[in-house]
Amino acid sequence: MSFIMYLIVGGIIGWLAGMIIGRDVPGGIIGNIIAGIVGAWLGGAIFGNFGPTVASIAILPALIGAIILVFILSIILRSVSNRA
Repeated sequence: MSFIMYLIVGGIIGWLAGMIIGRDVPGGIIGNIIAGIVGAWLGGAIFGNFGPTVASIAILPALIGAIILVFILSIILRSVSNRA
């Protein structure tokens, strides 16, 4: 059950990061889950684990990390699409 909660929280964090940046995460729901989980890892590595936690994910660093990840992905995808 905790793995399912981990995926749900990761998806919500990825979706929120896309909404805050104003760009969709490529890959739909799966992309949101991946962005949320990788963002949680990235935010935890940069900022540590502080704030409230849900399903062993610290929400604030995960959201900040996911925002950074979505921003970098949007820049990379925009440059790739301009070359084509």
